Amino acid sequence: MAFDRDDTVFHVVVNHEEQYSIWPDYKEIPEGWTAVGKTGPKAECLAYIAEVWTDMRPLSLRRHMDGAAKTDLPQADTAAR
Repeated sequence: MAFDRDDTVFHVVVNHEEQYSIWPDYKEIPEGWTAVGKTGPKAECLAYIAEVWTDMRPLSLRRHMDGAAKTDLPQADTAAR
């Protein structure tokens, strides 16, 4: 299997939720995934992913949580005026 071989070259790929993975370079990248421009041995690609993918939450969840955080901000106390 390609993922178990040390001599396989991989692409680092990302999907619409900004989730990263690796994909063998000799296979067509699956629909919904895009190469980010990093290729190399498995360990090198996984190290790159560890460096750039610092927030594992899917993009939709991050956006939802950011929106919820904005609505949870304390409002100015206008009654004290």
